[in-house]
Amino acid sequence: MNRTAVVTGTTGQDGSYLAELLLEKGYKVVGLIRRSSTPTTSRIANLLKNPNLQIVQADMGDPTSIMNVFIPLRDADRIEVYNLAAQSQVHTSFTQPEYTADVNGLGPLRILETIRRLGLADKTRFYQASTSELYGKVVETPQSETTPFYPRSPYGVAKLYAFWIVKNYRESYGMFACNGILFNHESERRGEDFITRKITTSIAKLYSDPTFTLEIGNLDAKRDWGHAQDYVYGMWLMLQQDVPDDFILSMGETHSVREFAELAFKVAGHTISWSGSGVDEVGTDETGRVVLRVNPKFYRPAEVDLLVGNPEKARTILGWVPKISFTELVTRMTEADSRRNTGSGSSS
Repeated sequence: MNRTAVVTGTTGQDGSYLAELLLEKGYKVVGLIRRSSTPTTSRIANLLKNPNLQIVQADMGDPTSIMNVFIPLRDADRIEVYNLAAQSQVHTSFTQPEYTADVNGLGPLRILETIRRLGLADKTRFYQASTSELYGKVVETPQSETTPFYPRSPYGVAKLYAFWIVKNYRESYGMFACNGILFNHESERRGEDFITRKITTSIAKLYSDPTFTLEIGNLDAKRDWGHAQDYVYGMWLMLQQDVPDDFILSMGETHSVREFAELAFKVAGHTISWSGSGVDEVGTDETGRVVLRVNPKFYRPAEVDLLVGNPEKARTILGWVPKISFTELVTRMTEADSRRNTGSGSSS
């Protein structure tokens, strides 16, 4: 069978891991990227010479460019679409709410309509990257596929529209369309503006720059963190089922930002001790140096304090079991950033 996969957001953390997985499985991969004046392909640099990877410029806000991606695919035996493109920063969604709504909410609709209008629905399977941010102000813990949604950011609200439009197209037009409600998943390829990479890159910088101090927001926010490599495999599994459905992918355990920082410092060979409270809380290392401060500017306007998913449905139906633990995740990220900082190569 001639299997073609369209991956939006190919140059991101998840997109790069997914493209690797699909190429290993013999797919022809069409990777969508936005036009940029600076190179954005560092995460897929090792894949660019693969003859089964085709990079195409497209924009989730431009229906014509999306249509142009799918027109040449009408002869494919089967098409799998993985929509990973998004304005991915929750904090940024408060300052760019309309852009976030357009890309994260209407972007998936544009792809679904393209598939439908071109008559590709019968041979296309669609995956939408949904998010634990849908739960926001949680009404029960842990969260499952039946837990009511209560998003607390423009990002979460836009993703909520995407979730329901996918479900609507599945039920209205019989399309094979799935939502993967993924809880936080990180890796050595995570963007440096996300809290996990901010911590691991800052530890590397702290001990080469004595004037530097790590500043973060809510230390006690709790998340369900796994490794992106495990999660993209779960995405693939969803599109291999006989019946389309929505699934949570999560580790089923929760850790605070404080715990993540403590473990990362430990992996780097340091200890961190806490003093003060609230915005005056600081972290000091074994020498007594203040290495971490709380900065209120990093607080969200509406905080999501506790996210922890119940992955039982995915484990039972998909047979999905993550292989990389929280401790191994933090270790990999910290060690990779240490190597980058010392110039001895990078880890992927």
